Order: sequence, then structure tokens, then C-alpha cells
Amino acid sequence: MTAYIVARVEVDDPALLKEYMASTPPIIKKYGGKFIARGIPAVTFEGPEESRRVVIIEFPSLADAEAYYHSAEYSEARKLREGIAIAEFIGIEGVG
Repeated sequence: MTAYIVARVEVDDPALLKEYMASTPPIIKKYGGKFIARGIPAVTFEGPEESRRVVIIEFPSLADAEAYYHSAEYSEARKLREGIAIAEFIGIEGVG
């Protein structure tokens, strides 16, 4: 079943985040993923105003999403955003 990683990222310095952002697409692709939404602005319809970057990545399954997130390649890429951004990542299965 299709699954998604939904991330909200508070970025301190967007210019410094560019190297991280450039490094992730080939890793995501390797694990069968593709970006559905990436970036800002986000429009808040209800609740607290969302000012963080919002990213949605689709994977063939939740297992693929987990494999991506816990991969050695992504572990290295995550180091590129240390001290630059604070992120929240969740994995969720799609419906149907």
C-alpha cells in the first residue's frame, strides 16, 4: 500500500540547506519515492499558522519509506542539515 513521509522543517538558514536539499532526491528515488510537495508557502486553513517547510514524499509502501529514512545514504544526508534546521518526520500509509 502506498505510504507517505510528511516532514515539517524549521529552517534557520535556507542558503545553507541547499546542499542537503540537493542530496536527497537521488536517495528518495533509489527507495522508490517521489516528491509530492516540497517547500513553502503553505496555506493554513485551520489551527496555528504553519511557517515551516512542508514536504510530502510518496513511497510504494511504509516499509520502503522506513528503508529510505533508516538507510546509510540518508543518514549521511541528514548530517548536512545538522545545526541548520529542525525537522519532524512521520510515516503514514495511504488509503485504498
